[in-house]
Amino acid sequence: MEFTVQQIADLLQGKVEGDNSVKVSTLAKIEEAQTGALAFLSNPKYEPYLYSTSASVVIVSNTLELKKETSATLIRVEDPYSSFSTLLHYYQTALLASKVGVEEPCFMGKGSQIGENHYRGAFSYIGNNCKIGNNVRIFPQAYIGDNVHIGDNTTIFAGVKLYANTVIGSNCTIHSGAVIGSDGFGWAPQPDGTYKAVPQIGNVVLEDDISIGANTAIDCATMGSTIIRKGTKIDNLVQIAHNVEVGTDTVIASQTGISGSTKIGNNCVIAGQVGIVGHITIANKTTIGAQSGVSKSLKEEGLIIQGSPAFDYKQNLRAMTVFRKLPELQRELEMLKEKV
Repeated sequence: MEFTVQQIADLLQGKVEGDNSVKVSTLAKIEEAQTGALAFLSNPKYEPYLYSTSASVVIVSNTLELKKETSATLIRVEDPYSSFSTLLHYYQTALLASKVGVEEPCFMGKGSQIGENHYRGAFSYIGNNCKIGNNVRIFPQAYIGDNVHIGDNTTIFAGVKLYANTVIGSNCTIHSGAVIGSDGFGWAPQPDGTYKAVPQIGNVVLEDDISIGANTAIDCATMGSTIIRKGTKIDNLVQIAHNVEVGTDTVIASQTGISGSTKIGNNCVIAGQVGIVGHITIANKTTIGAQSGVSKSLKEEGLIIQGSPAFDYKQNLRAMTVFRKLPELQRELEMLKEKV
């Protein structure tokens, strides 16, 4: 795919500075770009590369003042990072759009329907009575169980497993190895010390505009639904247990585990390796720092917490400062004891 710099500037609502007939066919980092590539400059520490890069086009800020001449044609925009992200989105969408048709062998069960302009990769499996929308991409070796619903423009990458009765909205992305709808961890202890399985008969519902990372697992509900609300982004290697509800536009980083029946609010930020106990509520706009353990409900909106058990972020930093000084404080205390 090849585009002129003017076409790109029109897309980004930017202004061309230089030759507006230059053509680009790829995207690259400013320090690695070659002729025919488009790069961007957002971080000031990378500005020296602007004057040495081989990139044909560079996206820069409207406010950037050049210190010397550059051979690249510039596109000036309000936010270079956001603009480049927009281009990456269009580029990825164009690549996915090129995947159309049905590869063999693949399977679709009785009563299942799939919309227009779809792609089904080799060895993909679709069960009975599924309803799949338009422009859906299902990559090789994906498994879609019975009675699954998938909305328009959703991509199911290779090796994804969607258990029966799962509901996926429109404009979602499920990355390779993700398992949606597996049994929740429900075991009833018995008098003889053994455990009896509690049947998990609910499902998982993902609303629109959701991204699920590779090898993430979202368990079905014991009864009812495990629900991920619109716009939420979940990283690789995340575990979400049965009957959890995650609010809109929340982000959850890798290796986080959320226990059963916990309710996470809207616009929350959960960093990596966070552990959250079950049956609690996390208020809207909560930020939880990496490696934190949350053991009780957080009812006040907008809190920033850190630690295990987690508490106020700034207090945690002060506590850690004191903790690092404990050996020194102990020596001073011993010296004072001797003097007394």
